Amino acid sequence: MQTQRSFAKQTTGTLYLVPTPIGNLDDMTFRSIKVLQQVDLIAAEDTRNTQRLLKHFQITTRQISFHEHNTQARLPQLIATLNAGQSLAQVSDAGMPSISDPGKELVIAAIKHGIPVVPLPGANAGLTALIASGLAPQPFYFYGFLPRKTQQQVAALAPLKNRTETLIFYEAPHRLLKTLASLSLAFGEDRQIVLARELTKKYESFLRGTLAEAKAWFDQHQPRGEFVLLIAGNPYPQTRADAYQHLNLHDYVAQLVTEGHPAKTAIKMVAKQRQVAKQEVYRAYHQF
Repeated sequence: MQTQRSFAKQTTGTLYLVPTPIGNLDDMTFRSIKVLQQVDLIAAEDTRNTQRLLKHFQITTRQISFHEHNTQARLPQLIATLNAGQSLAQVSDAGMPSISDPGKELVIAAIKHGIPVVPLPGANAGLTALIASGLAPQPFYFYGFLPRKTQQQVAALAPLKNRTETLIFYEAPHRLLKTLASLSLAFGEDRQIVLARELTKKYESFLRGTLAEAKAWFDQHQPRGEFVLLIAGNPYPQTRADAYQHLNLHDYVAQLVTEGHPAKTAIKMVAKQRQVAKQEVYRAYHQF
């Protein structure tokens, strides 16, 4: 086991994960401001965006860009900075680093090198929307952004159909209509949805209804702003055995393989669920 004592004396610097406001600058915490003032360097998803935040709070700490397109090039430089005893704050454009934003690669690298990683609490769009949604707040399943292509969306949503937890997605306005169509196809038009828009900003709003009602609404209204989509869990989930009971042994195994299970594992699962010998399932799948 590796033990981290976040505030013990050490020879390396510390990596601070600093959340930033998701809209309203008043949501910046005193501690976050203090850390950004005191660290040696800020690794920012977009230095131009972060500079506006720093200027507002009169923070003069130097920045360096760190985003999905330069991650591998930047990692050695940032780890070297930390190993030299300098402290680093990582910020994304809004909300928590690593949550649908850059961050996880630097965290993993810092842990690997024995560098303390200290998270600060702060704004998060998914949880902010969840507690005001009116849907069950726990348990919940956070997904974030779905794939952009319709076929990939449908494939990603298929295994979520029977989840009983409240589901949380993020979506941009120009992709909202396509995503609502994919959600309706996957979950059915009667499933409850809450759309939280422009959270913490002047035009914050919540739309609550069914997926069919949401689609009809946005047929008449232009989507504007960033959205958090909260989908009610399935109150009557089908088990895999129920959903696939119409499939023969070969097709059942093939379905599980397409869902990402190795063939050997899928054969064992089908044999157990159908209560037949593994050899019989093996022969059916390989068509011996």
